[in-house]
Amino acid sequence: MIVADLGAGTGFYSIAAGRMVTHGKVYAIEVQKDFLPTIKDNAKRAGLKNIECLWGNVEKLGGTQIGDNVVDKVIASNILFQVENKDRFADEIKRILKPGGQVLVVDWSEVSSAMGPNVGMLISKVRAQEIFEKRGLVFKREINAGEHHYGIILEKL
Repeated sequence: MIVADLGAGTGFYSIAAGRMVTHGKVYAIEVQKDFLPTIKDNAKRAGLKNIECLWGNVEKLGGTQIGDNVVDKVIASNILFQVENKDRFADEIKRILKPGGQVLVVDWSEVSSAMGPNVGMLISKVRAQEIFEKRGLVFKREINAGEHHYGIILEKL
């Protein structure tokens, strides 16, 4: 199993995925170089050796430094509202996913709290789904992502 956590931040999802992926690898892709040592330290403290930290641009084809059709699962949590070019972001996800691979999109809901981004930055669940479906990914299901977030899973056919 190969998992890519795009916009890994401090590695919360990368660490969780690393614990679940007993045979395989987790790529923690982060655009801010300063976060990479934190992810590495957190993985080491957790005793995980299956996490590879990469500095990458998730809004550019090839920017993740992952090959075509390599990844089984992509995690895109709290990043969609931040990326400027959402279409290229979705293109990069489609490029790295294997056929049958899935992306989990978790982002701030339209009914967000004061701790979330400005209302003008929010990307609705419907809009997020549209962005990925335009690229041929197929909506599989919705998940409960908490009070202030939505979660959807889409699959590359």
